[in-house]
Amino acid sequence: MSKNIKQYIPLLMILFVNLSIAHAQKKPQWLVYQGNEGPGKGKHIVFISGDEEYRSEEGLPMLAKILSQKHGFKCTVLFAIDSATNMINPENQTNIPGLEQLRTADLMVLLIRFRELPDQQMKYFDEYTNSGKPVIALRTSTHAFNYSRNKNSPYAKYSYNSKVPGWEGGYGKRVLGETWIDHHGIHGKEGTRALVNGLLKDHPILRGVNDIWGPSDVYGIRTLSENPQVLLFGQSSLGMTPNSALSFTKSLMPIAWIKTHNLENGKKAKIFTSTMGASVDLLSEDLRRLVVNASYWAVGLENKIPEQNDVQIIGEYKATMFGFGKYEKGLSPANFLEK
Repeated sequence: MSKNIKQYIPLLMILFVNLSIAHAQKKPQWLVYQGNEGPGKGKHIVFISGDEEYRSEEGLPMLAKILSQKHGFKCTVLFAIDSATNMINPENQTNIPGLEQLRTADLMVLLIRFRELPDQQMKYFDEYTNSGKPVIALRTSTHAFNYSRNKNSPYAKYSYNSKVPGWEGGYGKRVLGETWIDHHGIHGKEGTRALVNGLLKDHPILRGVNDIWGPSDVYGIRTLSENPQVLLFGQSSLGMTPNSALSFTKSLMPIAWIKTHNLENGKKAKIFTSTMGASVDLLSEDLRRLVVNASYWAVGLENKIPEQNDVQIIGEYKATMFGFGKYEKGLSPANFLEK
């Protein structure tokens, strides 16, 4: 190699690095689906994904597409992102870009697990939590946060195992109704059959909801906070198919409930929580309908819920079976715009 070429190698390396960074920066770190015509026109829903096991990075974009294209809501979807590559990495517990989008949100839909986000991101989540605006929370959101490194953070009280007075059990217990307890069903061997609470069968969220089964197991519930209304109870199925026999030796557990969260500032927030919501659970049409109906209810459109809301999946949806380390690697948020 000649001396003339060698002298340009450092400059070429810098140029390559700068071009790589510029290319990464052009990749969007979140999704935005503009709303079509529909009852939700003018309302903004922010979906926040970020769990290592239940493929929220698959299920939430699918729900956002339905709610935007069929029901009129503007939908933004956030992801756990590897900051070096801008690729989706649900195992990254410390980075969810775009949380500032919550400042214009009318509803937050959450499926995260054991996150420990930096304070500059968490401040937007905290602002929303204290705004009195509604929340829909799915599956592992009962244990959304785990502050194991930065225990001096002002948001450490949100940790699922918090002992802070008034925040025992963290965000899950204080806001949603329950924190992580245990697997009531046998994880990976038993599914969940939903049973409608007959006392609330006419609730608008349950309109058109009759048949829900999902392969994720029933979560244990000890007590639900703030006088909730349980819409669905879960019974363990003795197998991983919809026609599996049901277990009559295990007690029923709440798997979907609503409540009013009374904030310390005097505001009140509408809360819908379900311990179902894995991407494979959402293959159930009536589970999708439950979440879509809950979105209407949360933003005050319950009188617009028809007898059977349209929740047909748009485009390709290949739900990955839950499990650690099973997420599809090499995806950016832009990939979901192509599906």
